[in-house]
Amino acid sequence: MKMYRLALIGFGNVGQGFVQILRDYGETITTETGASFRIVAICDALKGSIYQPEGYDPAELLDVVQKNGKLESLPAKARNMDAIQTIVVSNADVVVEMSFTDLKTGQPAIQYVDAAIKNKKHVVTTNKGPAALAYQELAEQARLYGVKFGVEGTVMSGTPALGLATQLLQGAGINKIQGILNGTTNYMLTKMAEGASYEDVLQEAQSLGYAEADPSGDVEGHDAAGKVVILAAMLMDAEIKLSDIDLEGITKITPADIELAAQHNEKWKLIGALEKKDGQIFASVKPTRVPLSHPLAGVDGATNAITYSTDLLGDVTLIGAGAGRMETGFAVLGDLLGIHRTLQ
Repeated sequence: MKMYRLALIGFGNVGQGFVQILRDYGETITTETGASFRIVAICDALKGSIYQPEGYDPAELLDVVQKNGKLESLPAKARNMDAIQTIVVSNADVVVEMSFTDLKTGQPAIQYVDAAIKNKKHVVTTNKGPAALAYQELAEQARLYGVKFGVEGTVMSGTPALGLATQLLQGAGINKIQGILNGTTNYMLTKMAEGASYEDVLQEAQSLGYAEADPSGDVEGHDAAGKVVILAAMLMDAEIKLSDIDLEGITKITPADIELAAQHNEKWKLIGALEKKDGQIFASVKPTRVPLSHPLAGVDGATNAITYSTDLLGDVTLIGAGAGRMETGFAVLGDLLGIHRTLQ
């Protein structure tokens, strides 16, 4: 058995979902994989910062946070360190970066990932900022420092869209990617196809927690665009920017548009797409009328899906959850187990 010490940067829903997985399934994971994970440090802007070299019990971490909302009652060799200090000072082998996402600058998450790599610690992030704005630079830096950089949770949460493409479809010749990469807009378009108005379904999505109070990141396509940039960097070795994407959200879709698509046996989906043509990469996020015969047309609700068009296998479609506490926590576990497999 090999044990990995973890420092968690951020302890919100995703972090707690991951710790819940360790609490409930840790022994099974170790039995099946030979890998054991011990949390030695947590740094969270609201819940506090603690470091104990021997590690913490996952059940105790969850119990304390659920009761008090703070970590300060737990024993610690060091307290109140900021994120960079936690990364540098702790004895962690892997830094799990789960701070808030900023798709304009990628900060402070890029700084955290950079610090982990330069301190020769593997790093896993669920944060789209570093993956969308600095993936190639950080991945090259990780290679030079001899550590691993995992970003599986940045595209379709725990559904292994990146793992499928980079591992199982390696060599198949991916030439086109089409994906439903934002669950909020897919939920809204599903309800609109059932007759609901845009305004009503947006309010419903907000009440269910799918959409934020300011829904522009979802409905205007920015969230999906960030994921397209990540897919381009990882799967097509293309360094594109958010500004390079032909971008349009769902705000202008009308009931008449919905009806016209239905008359032609089609459904509206917000599709993030990449295509290689004549040595160039074309990237877009747009509302698209998808024929009912296409696998993506049958993907409704908050579910995500991606279709890889390949030279050798034709189309391969993966469908699954694109968000969620436990789902994204599982993405962290998937990247950690990926690191374990490469180090054996």
